[in-house]
Amino acid sequence: MLGIVSCAAYIPWYRINRNTIYSATGFLGAAPLPGEKAVANYDEDSISMAVAAGVDCLGGTEREGIGGLYFATTTQPYAVRQNSGIIASALDLQPDIRTADFVGSTKSGTTAFLSAFDAVKGQVANHVLVCASDCRLTKPGGALEHTYGDGAVALLLGSDGVIATLEGSYSVSCDFPDRWRAAGEIFEHVWEDRFIRDVGYTKIIPKLISGLLKKYNLTIKDLAKVIYCCPYAREHAAIAKQLEAEPSQIQESMLATVGDTGSAYPLMMLAAALEEAKPGDKILVASYGNGGDVLLFQVTDGIDRVRDRREIEKYLASKKELVSYEKYIAFRNIVPVEVGIRGGQIASTQMSNLFRERKTVLSLWGSKCKRCGTPQYPPQRVCVNPDCGAVDEMEDYRFSDKKGILFTYTGDNLAFTISPPAIYGLVDFEGGGRYWFDITDCDLDSLKVGMPVEMTFRRKYLDEARGIHGYFWKAMPIRV
Repeated sequence: MLGIVSCAAYIPWYRINRNTIYSATGFLGAAPLPGEKAVANYDEDSISMAVAAGVDCLGGTEREGIGGLYFATTTQPYAVRQNSGIIASALDLQPDIRTADFVGSTKSGTTAFLSAFDAVKGQVANHVLVCASDCRLTKPGGALEHTYGDGAVALLLGSDGVIATLEGSYSVSCDFPDRWRAAGEIFEHVWEDRFIRDVGYTKIIPKLISGLLKKYNLTIKDLAKVIYCCPYAREHAAIAKQLEAEPSQIQESMLATVGDTGSAYPLMMLAAALEEAKPGDKILVASYGNGGDVLLFQVTDGIDRVRDRREIEKYLASKKELVSYEKYIAFRNIVPVEVGIRGGQIASTQMSNLFRERKTVLSLWGSKCKRCGTPQYPPQRVCVNPDCGAVDEMEDYRFSDKKGILFTYTGDNLAFTISPPAIYGLVDFEGGGRYWFDITDCDLDSLKVGMPVEMTFRRKYLDEARGIHGYFWKAMPIRV
């Protein structure tokens, strides 16, 4: 059997109510969508969210057995520098793997999945990890600002311990010009809304789904769940009616709680469907963007293993409302913010040194004494245990997947941060080791000495003058 071995999603801590956006900017179009959407923190982007989903997806998996990592996004931080390579390093995957970026369309998540499946089927790799993530910038006041949300998903493909087999697929490619962004631009352009709705979603999605059903001699009644993307509530219901699907067969949209997460959206809904699936269920997933892909899965008896991951429902419940629209656009770097003297000089890591120390910086590797077993970060030649003191008797030791206890912390109102105060402290890791980290996704008043924390991969700085996104690990309270 070939298919999904493990899957996990990631939804940022922050949410913004769409009425907050409407109150600040109004709305160019009809009434805005109801509910809220997920907002990436100021130190998050598509790479950091992909790492968060990947860490959860790989929990308990021997990372030496991963033969490839494919990254799907429309908001890659780097146009020239492989984004999937950064993610692979952060996840501490072996260097002799295949990495690739899938970009340019919101169907890139499903396309990356199909490419990964072909690699496993062709025995190019035993396991391939697919990460899809988007963090799209939108012009203030437009419809897309209300529609788009931030999030990520990761799926591990293989042949052992499969929880859902891929039974078939069907793809359509067409240059449908609904949204586009030229090289060098940061905001998307959008064509006339009625054209996108009536000619795009309501025609392309039924064509995709009908094509797969015909290809495999199936009917809509054979499916336990049908998943497709459509940001228009009335048209979403009309597509279900056109397909003659029962309301119970249609996977619930995440528009009112998370928003349209781009390349990650259909696979995030798949992850949600798998959390409630039963052995034998057939699940259809359709993506949209310059055509689309349709994937047909059948759930296996191993589905209970997906319950070990962080459930989407728990992510939805773990949140902090962002009540300031001004802070929201500051997070997005849409408006210039005074950084002051303390924030004016960015001490970005030299690229040559980053390469030499990539395991220490990106993979968060320290060292562990072979004689007494004491771990320490950063790696050292001499054991810090005063009762040992061994020299050059160290082995590599990964801290990124270790939880810890907050030993001490402080809130700094003098250091610059987009979301003051800057919070940092000492973390004592389970199994040993202590280091100083910035602390994110929390309020200062919520922290307590001795509380459990975990590591999260974040953007440490953005050196706009040199086009460098600097990443490192931070500590955060355990969310779910």
